[in-house]
Amino acid sequence: MTGRWLRRRLAALAVTLPWLAVAPAPAQPPAAACPPAVVSTGAADGAPRDRGLLWRITRDGRSSYLYGTLHVGKPAWQRLGPQVTAALRASDALALEVDPGDPALLQALTGLPRGTALPAPLNDRLQHAFERACVAPASLAPLHPVLQTTTLAVLEARWLGMDPAFALEQMLAEQARAGGLRVVALETAAQQTGALLPASDAETQALIDQSLRQLEDRSARRVLARLAAAWESGDLAALEDYEHWCDCVASDGDRAYLRRLNDRRNPALANGIEAWHRQGRRLFAAVGALHMTGPQSLPRLLAKQGFAVERVAFER
Repeated sequence: MTGRWLRRRLAALAVTLPWLAVAPAPAQPPAAACPPAVVSTGAADGAPRDRGLLWRITRDGRSSYLYGTLHVGKPAWQRLGPQVTAALRASDALALEVDPGDPALLQALTGLPRGTALPAPLNDRLQHAFERACVAPASLAPLHPVLQTTTLAVLEARWLGMDPAFALEQMLAEQARAGGLRVVALETAAQQTGALLPASDAETQALIDQSLRQLEDRSARRVLARLAAAWESGDLAALEDYEHWCDCVASDGDRAYLRRLNDRRNPALANGIEAWHRQGRRLFAAVGALHMTGPQSLPRLLAKQGFAVERVAFER
């Protein structure tokens, strides 16, 4: 596994795995050494602005919506812009990859087989990563070690003014339930983690080693910053070109993993969206933005299922 492979993997997780919005408990190291706290002041920051990517998908005489998200966020992003707000209000159900408010989600994540214990040097480095992130190790201890390092990697977003606690999935689910909309999941936690977790202890240890290297040299943070900028501006061309500008796909194996994490999951996601729409729902489907790219992108797959697919233009 190459370092470039890990830079791509760690950044991509912020737009593919919404369960990372589950916030770990903080530790208590010196405040100056910790990432700055990402908090909401409650004050309005100008007029609400549309962010991300939105499509209207129409079939059977009614429209549903497809929204590309980022699974970390800033407090200001909690105020939806006018186009996204109108789309949500025109819908009667919210579809997420997984529902972050589902109690069964945490049970599934904490019930994964953990394999053998990590070698002492690797475990020591993992503990140091918790210290640098100012996260209490016990708060993530029930998770598989790969998911622990993955969560720590995504928490690097705090250095960029973002946090999984402000992910749009959380806010959308809260607004949907408050407005009487049904919330449905398009995947299970098992399906998502099955795309991520290695099959052997040797692969697990190699993956954790490389993940920790990317935390130690801060390269994951740099790639995440560019990915977030592309998402916020709705730059679909930049997201489509991700494999090239991230300098992160060095082999066929690297490319195959990215396909496994995104493209191979897309047919089931598209089928789920189609099934709910066919049942008469006007669906607002919020899915990680990288699922909107590539030859197996959700807009392309839904077009093949007979939907008229139209990108909704945002004012920038």
